[in-house]
Parts: sequence; structure tokens; C-alpha cells
Amino acid sequence: MKLSQTVIENYLKTIYAHTEWQADAITPSVLAERLGLAPSTVTEMVKKLAAAGLVTHVRYGAISLTDTGRGEAIAVVRRHRLTETWLVREMGYSWDEVHDEAEVLEHAISDRLLAAIDARLGFPDRDPHGDPIPASDGTVRRENAVLLGSAGEGHVGVVLRISDRDPELLRTLEASGIDIGTTVIVAGSAMVAGEATVPLDEAAASAIWLSA
Repeated sequence: MKLSQTVIENYLKTIYAHTEWQADAITPSVLAERLGLAPSTVTEMVKKLAAAGLVTHVRYGAISLTDTGRGEAIAVVRRHRLTETWLVREMGYSWDEVHDEAEVLEHAISDRLLAAIDARLGFPDRDPHGDPIPASDGTVRRENAVLLGSAGEGHVGVVLRISDRDPELLRTLEASGIDIGTTVIVAGSAMVAGEATVPLDEAAASAIWLSA
């Protein structure tokens, strides 16, 4: 049975994204949680991806992308992030609304349209959440960053990336005037940006990356 390209892309993108901002490889159980699928379903799919030469997998252990799998993952990540950027800049979407829309469009958009969107936007290298947009040749430029929860007291840094998993957090930060490029100070159990003070709860501490 032929594997659905949409399903393949969702798996590869999720595996890629897991290690983009931290070093721990993804496991089948974590992958199942991220995709909202039963572990048995994910295990079978990983076997098929391995047979297709897209991933390597140690039984009960980590899943890693092969060079071919990484290339395919980067291609879909590029489509997703350029689409998010286009929706925010040109279509009036807010940064907390674009993820689900881009999840649909990333599988349907043609290479020609994607190239036109890229040129229209001036070849951006970051999406609205600060994630790097891979170049058309597959290269990815990433800045040194530290997770907010790991930044020490008094750390001063520029917000480089905010995870888009929690739309409510994005809305809270926007209301506080905190965006990609905002300079903040870690002060005790809070993050200070100008006149705004945002509590460092677990959601913020694990979702915001600052310049190192």
C-alpha cells in the first residue's frame, strides 16, 4: 500500500521540529503524543518510513532522519513557514491563527506559487514566531539561543523564537507588547520588557527562546 504523501510529510516535519531547538532525539511515544495518534499506529508508520529510507530507528529507542528524510522534512518546513509568513503579512491573519491554516496549505501549495510568495515577501528568513525559514537550497540559518527557563537571573536578551503551540500565550505576549525582536530582562519569576512584566510560568519558560 502506497504511503500518503501528506502523512509522510507530517511525520518528517514533526521529527525534524523536535530536535530543531534542543538536542534530545524524538522517541515513538513522544512522536505519538505530538501527532495525537496511538503509539501502535506510529510504530507501524515508523517502520514504513525506515523501509523507505527516510528515517533510522532503534527498537524502543530514538528516531532520526536520514539525509533523504531530512531533505524532505526541510522542504515541507519551508512551505509551512513561508505560508505562515504570507498569511500574517498579506492576508491579515494574526500570529496565533496561522499554524492550523498553514498545516493544510503546506501540502497543497505548488513550488511555483511558493517561489512567488517568497519573492513577494522579500525572501524572509524568519516566520512570525521566529523559526528560521529554510532557503530554497535547503540551508538553514539559526542563531545561538537559550530557552527562557534556562536563562539566569538578570539575563538580557532579544526574543528570537516563541513556540506556536500555545495560541493563548501568543495572545498574552502580544497584549504585553512582546514580539520577536523585543529585548527583555529575566527578573526573578518574571520577564520584563519596557513597562511590561510577564510572569515566568511554565508555559512561557518552555516556549520562549532568547539570544544567548
